[in-house]
Amino acid sequence: MEKINLFFWSFCFLQWFAGAYDPLDPKGNITIKWDFFDIHDGDGYVVTVTMYNNQLYRHIESPGWALGWTWPSEDEIILHMSGAEATKQGDCKRFKSNPLPHSCERSPVIVDLHPGVPYNLQTANCCKGGVISSLTQDPSKAISSFQMAVQSSVNFTATSGAFGSPSNFSIGVPGYTCSNNMALVEPTKFSTGNSQRIQQALMTWQVVCSYSQFRESNAPSCCVSLSSFYSDAIVNCPRCSCRCPHTGLAGNCYIDDEPDNKLQTPNGEGDDKIAVKCTEHMCPIQVHWHVKVNYKDYWRVKVTITNLNFFKNYSDWNLVLEHPNLQNITQIFSFSYQPLIVYPGTNDTGLFWGIPFYNTMLLEHGESGNVQTEMILHKDHRDFTFKGGWAFPRRVLFNGHECVMPSPETYPSLPKAAVAAAAAAAVPVASSIAHFLITVLLFL
Repeated sequence: MEKINLFFWSFCFLQWFAGAYDPLDPKGNITIKWDFFDIHDGDGYVVTVTMYNNQLYRHIESPGWALGWTWPSEDEIILHMSGAEATKQGDCKRFKSNPLPHSCERSPVIVDLHPGVPYNLQTANCCKGGVISSLTQDPSKAISSFQMAVQSSVNFTATSGAFGSPSNFSIGVPGYTCSNNMALVEPTKFSTGNSQRIQQALMTWQVVCSYSQFRESNAPSCCVSLSSFYSDAIVNCPRCSCRCPHTGLAGNCYIDDEPDNKLQTPNGEGDDKIAVKCTEHMCPIQVHWHVKVNYKDYWRVKVTITNLNFFKNYSDWNLVLEHPNLQNITQIFSFSYQPLIVYPGTNDTGLFWGIPFYNTMLLEHGESGNVQTEMILHKDHRDFTFKGGWAFPRRVLFNGHECVMPSPETYPSLPKAAVAAAAAAAVPVASSIAHFLITVLLFL
């Protein structure tokens, strides 16, 4: 019995640990750096806090990040801040200064400012409402910064490492966990403007945050359906892919012809109920892959992403597709595309996203609640086939979330006549090989 329990907990631990490792982005993380530019021992310091999104395809969408930590003692307070703000000022009655400190909270939560704030409140790479792009979609927007002056009694010249640093970091985005303590790392180097001069911070602390879909939710949020020109069958998303209909876990679901006055936004902050179209799969997002046309040297695929959520738009969405023929994409319509080459010699995964000012916003469920593309791929006749479901994707991820695929035995299959023709074509080849081998044996 003890061995069984040990195996069970070991399995759970490995599953939890594996959830933080992404084979499509093994080095992906969010790195937070505190760069010190002014230090007054025993009095305080000025620090620039920067969040770097080092993830190839995961981004932080609205409502954005909410960076939190815990100070080592009650002596630390935030005197003033630019580029962001603390959500609570806290109890500052022991201070007689005017103005009062920006935040006296022991565990402050910092949020980004929105675009358009006055210039005197801004700093470089701030004020995007907490939204951070993925590294592939827009590297210039995969960073977010703010600056703050901190009152602290720490004497940095008499200490080593990251003594006096805050702990218990979180970024306020589901699925992310951060290392408990900060580490002292090599000071950040940077250039200013068009100058060739390189400056560096006096000291740099760092904390790293990683993502796991298992930590974010115990239920998927998207599913995949399939169809093809050579079959009348449409393979729908598996039943109960995200939730099961007609159960308490289904949340709020509606049918399309219900009157608008029945559709009410879920009440309460943090309400985990969903408001989606009632389906057998109950997923907010459905991705449909359709094998559209077969040419002599090319084939054509249509991909449609449908938003079934009545109350949520997806800004700067992205889609990851894995298929062995993606290395031979010839043309793609209506989407931006970049191959995700993580391992040398392997080019079977691609990132797709919207075109600016055209379809970067996937609107809520309705007539305009979908985006679609078509792509033309060149055939590699050494491995191209329509048999055995080869023409369908191996993995699909929407906004970094793994989508539920149909079971392979349900994939659209070739007509029996086509299979018989292929088998008949193989018979003469097999007979020729057998005849050749017999002839060789007779002459031995």
